[in-house]
Amino acid sequence: MNRTPLLPKTSSLSIPTEPAEFAALEVPSQRGLLSESTQPVSAAAHCLLSPEHYESGYAYPLIVWIHSAHSNEEELWQVMPLISTRNYVAVAPRATQVSREVPAGFEWGQSVDQLAAASQRALQCVAIAQEQYQIHPERIFIAGYAAGGTMAQRIGLENPDKFAGAISLSGPVPRGARPLRNINQARQLPLLLSVSPAAENYSEQRVMEDLRFFHSAGLSLSLRLYPAGDGLTDVMLRDVNRWVMESFLCCEQ
Repeated sequence: MNRTPLLPKTSSLSIPTEPAEFAALEVPSQRGLLSESTQPVSAAAHCLLSPEHYESGYAYPLIVWIHSAHSNEEELWQVMPLISTRNYVAVAPRATQVSREVPAGFEWGQSVDQLAAASQRALQCVAIAQEQYQIHPERIFIAGYAAGGTMAQRIGLENPDKFAGAISLSGPVPRGARPLRNINQARQLPLLLSVSPAAENYSEQRVMEDLRFFHSAGLSLSLRLYPAGDGLTDVMLRDVNRWVMESFLCCEQ
């Protein structure tokens, strides 16, 4: 089977097969793992994946993946096989502006209008997934890596009634444009922050500042520390699946 690169060759995303190694992930036999929607796109460009052996009678959790800077929505092909091929429907919107650094790459603009557009695109993707698949309305999670993790936190905190949790992998807490405008509801939103103290894009000092911010705001946070440096690891992604599944058990008790 011929393999087509899923992301621009100079994309910032790198998923090692072992925590200490850093190499781009190759996903074997993609369509044997996940199936892609062939429905017409009715919103901004996005990627929509169904789980392996999809069962229409079961209400699936949904993961909304916010891709990293200078990447695109097809990043979803790389991350979902390492989170789970069976447990979720997954969807990823394309970022709001074209990258000036990477061909076919996009990034999340930080103007007020673009932040609003990012939130709208994520919610549109939720609606598209709900139209095509059985989605559990109380098990919709938003997640992302680096700049995508920061944006995932922002969208989750601004729309806490729409999500069961927000997950940031090496993405600092959003600053500016009032991400805690819905603070009372946001305090009920479970948050997962996964960081590596050695990461250049998220310094230990910034992590400590963000932890104080979470504490002072009264937010519900789970913190995971990883020894590896920069990069998104398979361990981080497997822990996303574990954290989401554990949240189901907590809710059912």
